[in-house]
Amino acid sequence: MSAVQPSQKPREEEKRRIFADLTPLRTSADYRRLWFGNTVSWVGQGMTALAISLQVYDITGSAFSVGLVGLCSLVPLVVFGLYGGAIADTVDRRALGLVGATGSAVLSAGLAAAAFASFHRVWFLYAIVALQAVCNALNSPARSAMIPRLIPPEQLRAANALNSMVMTFGTLVGPSLGGVIVGFAGYQTAYTIDAVAFSASLYAMWRLPSMPPERGGTEGGSSAQGKPGGRERASVLDGLRFLGTRPNLRATFVSDLFAMILAQPKALFPAVAALWFGGDARTTGLLVAAPAFGALLGGVVSGWQGRIRHHGQAILIAVAAWGLAIAAFGLSRNLWIGLLCLAAAGFADTSSMIFRNTMMQVAAPDEMRGRLQGVFIVVVAGGPRLGDFVAGSVADLTSPVVAITGGGLLCVLAVGVFALYARGFRRYDALDPTP
Repeated sequence: MSAVQPSQKPREEEKRRIFADLTPLRTSADYRRLWFGNTVSWVGQGMTALAISLQVYDITGSAFSVGLVGLCSLVPLVVFGLYGGAIADTVDRRALGLVGATGSAVLSAGLAAAAFASFHRVWFLYAIVALQAVCNALNSPARSAMIPRLIPPEQLRAANALNSMVMTFGTLVGPSLGGVIVGFAGYQTAYTIDAVAFSASLYAMWRLPSMPPERGGTEGGSSAQGKPGGRERASVLDGLRFLGTRPNLRATFVSDLFAMILAQPKALFPAVAALWFGGDARTTGLLVAAPAFGALLGGVVSGWQGRIRHHGQAILIAVAAWGLAIAAFGLSRNLWIGLLCLAAAGFADTSSMIFRNTMMQVAAPDEMRGRLQGVFIVVVAGGPRLGDFVAGSVADLTSPVVAITGGGLLCVLAVGVFALYARGFRRYDALDPTP
């Protein structure tokens, strides 16, 4: 007799259509451990990121010096992102993940040791941030390329929704928790907690089976029949050439760049907080948190996405929705309406990210997944920074309204024109994935 009564099944199915599908967590112990380890480590990383920014400001008293923290992280992440993906397509991904997680844990321990020893040097903090970015650039492609090997293809969308919740939860909770811990117990405590938190990620990686890349896969999906080829050289250029000949995979990056470059208002939040809403730093904090809250909500109520087959079409709609929400934010002068618009943008962004990641994992052969994830890291890391530059430049030449609302509408227009060109992307069918 089934453990679930017939009367319970409709309720469970209805819940699954609304809330995130937890099937990957229930059916795969390896994925469950990896997900939990990533959750803990993301919170720890968020704590450390804020603690380093606060410590740099305490040492220098300079906002410019704090801004350099982001640059120290961005450059290695972009430079090593592509190579991290190539390495992930060459060696055992479990081993690479262990190396990356171990390096991050050692760096956090180094921060804690320096804080306990009262070694307060800005150059040291910058160096640690850069090395952390290198470890992340090595670890992230390997971790993402592992997921299709841990769960069946039909569960990948649900797994990506769960992964989006991990990142957003860490972004929201980590900095807040870090501020509290630094305030009450000092930098050394925050860094120590982060170092310990990485043990969860290390344990999850250690329990995984060996996962060298599979060779000889088909063009349109994972190489289920491929053979391990861990010692074969994986070229970054080969990965880029592969992407250049796969229009649907390439379209996932292009459509995302529309949102990140044309409609990225984050750099203007301090200005609009004061000019439009008469607020201060706390208002800016609310503006920054609103998209993250919407993104977290998008992951929590992602069950409906399981009924969507045309992922390319869903991505285009989500990016257009982001642009419309940003354009509406640019016209708002009520803080709560503005926060609602930003939350809606974050919700749309998560929907787009879930479908994009699923397409990359399903429509690409296993031996290319690491390199595609490396390209994804570069796009995600570099796109918003370029968007900040565009928004700031347009706002200086015109006004924040033109930069934000005009950028949002331009994003929608770009998506519409691209949709006319990328007909194959619009017709992409999850049941018949074509890269």
